[in-house]
Amino acid sequence: MIPKTMSTQHPDNAMMPSWSNGKNIISNEDEIEEAYISYKKLGIQEVMWDAEGKDVDTHVIRKLFAKNRDFFEKNILGKDIFLTYRVPNPLIEGAERKILNETLNSIPLNYDVANRVFKRNIAPVFEVILPFTTDYRSMLNVVKFYEKGIVDTENIRLYDEVSIKDITGKVMPEKINLIPLIEDKDSIYSIEAIIGKYSEIIKPQNMRIFIARSDPAMNYGMVPATLLAKYAISSMHKISEKTGLGIYPIIGAGSSPFRGNLGPDNIRRALSEYDSYYTFSVQSAFRYDYDDMTVKNAISMINSHLPGTPYIFSQEQEASIKGMINLYSSRFQTIIEGLSRSINDVAVYLPKRRARKLHTGLFGYSRSTGSARLPRAIAFVGALYSIGIPPEILGISALVEFPEKYHMLLDETYKNMYFDLRSSARYFNYDSLNFLHEIWNVEPKIINMIREDMKYIENNIGVSTDNSYNVQKHNIFSTLFLLAFKNKKFDEVGKYAYEMALLRKFVG
Repeated sequence: MIPKTMSTQHPDNAMMPSWSNGKNIISNEDEIEEAYISYKKLGIQEVMWDAEGKDVDTHVIRKLFAKNRDFFEKNILGKDIFLTYRVPNPLIEGAERKILNETLNSIPLNYDVANRVFKRNIAPVFEVILPFTTDYRSMLNVVKFYEKGIVDTENIRLYDEVSIKDITGKVMPEKINLIPLIEDKDSIYSIEAIIGKYSEIIKPQNMRIFIARSDPAMNYGMVPATLLAKYAISSMHKISEKTGLGIYPIIGAGSSPFRGNLGPDNIRRALSEYDSYYTFSVQSAFRYDYDDMTVKNAISMINSHLPGTPYIFSQEQEASIKGMINLYSSRFQTIIEGLSRSINDVAVYLPKRRARKLHTGLFGYSRSTGSARLPRAIAFVGALYSIGIPPEILGISALVEFPEKYHMLLDETYKNMYFDLRSSARYFNYDSLNFLHEIWNVEPKIINMIREDMKYIENNIGVSTDNSYNVQKHNIFSTLFLLAFKNKKFDEVGKYAYEMALLRKFVG
């Protein structure tokens, strides 16, 4: 069985779950309870266990079994339900590269725990997700490290005829599967080469490939991120057709339109937009900012979703996709560079929902102006919404420069673009443009670009007229938020940020 729903630990929820007992932060220990509830109460088929940017609990399997042995007797980890590690990439996360060793070493330990309790010889953990995958070597590093650095060490002779295996027992499983998480446009463009070379060496029968939706949006804009997800699924289909490799794509989308619009109240559109993906992330806002019945129904719909055949791009269409992304991202990046100080200042007042180490993302530009340091994607989105500038709209007037063939392909490819833009543009607050200059001295050029983007939507796409009480209230809070920030009333700043997140049903 390949799972279709994956619970993740993304801290994008505004509301805290009912089981948190009044806490404002989900601690590492709480995540054991969270995983159990995801399986038992919500019907989620897989839990991502994140070992990146936190003190990972590698005794997760033992603690899960202690929650309810009968449940795991009937629902077998590694067969009916799944737990999958997300490990640090040792080539990127230099300070945490030893956590890879710790995490991979816990896989045989968890096998022994499960086998001792249930005597099934089924590995409860046998796959790991590798973030920032950019080439096949980074994938080989992990699977070969497991095979040679962990499994093969069982045969090391200690003295006489005594080996490590005689003391600690046989190491199982003997191999693990690797799920590459691909997060940047150049790697998505090269996905056929990356996966082709890896599968040629490792020769797996099937592979799961994880395509990020949040970081590409943060780096290039919402429209390019959606196009990249479509480009990736087309490329994966070509690989499968060419090699016979079974590919089960995963889309890592969140509840905000900017991060994929994968939330319970938009589930039918999301499944239509990403129809050819097999597994969908179910992030924290999805699970905790809606009532339980709505959440369970949406999860059930994903679990019963049958992937369709993707739109396959020709070489000419691939060139058009790249052209669209280049034009759009150039404008988007210019605006974000101009807003970087305001985004960073505001992000610290957003509600924090997870116990995590400080982790600052690097926003890189292929431009001579250099780069701007920004928070992670959730805080990035939440900061812009709080200011009153939904990130979805930024860069959109680049469409003026698109030739007709680009527009035709965009309409065919991004099915729900108008809906995503209309629903997010409701939260735009024109007052914010004056505050940006007053508080952060944002250049008039940047402010005019933002105004042009919003005018493009008003004139060519339209803003939703369904401005409910909550939307109007959000826009008032946005003005109050900026007024409080201007007057250094920072207790009020945090309060307004929280209230707006509740109204949107996501932090970012």
